[in-house]
Amino acid sequence: MSVAPIKAFSDKARATAELGAQLKACQKIKELRALALAEGFEIEENSLYPPNEPQFTEDQLSERLVKALLRA
Repeated sequence: MSVAPIKAFSDKARATAELGAQLKACQKIKELRALALAEGFEIEENSLYPPNEPQFTEDQLSERLVKALLRA
């Protein structure tokens, strides 16, 4: 359960406006994981949740995913 691919995907989404917009549009974890996989990042779902340190910021995610992943 490595968070390295999550961080790498998050960093790429910050650097690429189009990818960032696609990430923000994701409403479900499976959509986020599919987008990451399409970009070459294999993310294990259980790596996204606490107690792992969040790798995404609130402004990168949809409101629904912020609640699920950041416990906002």
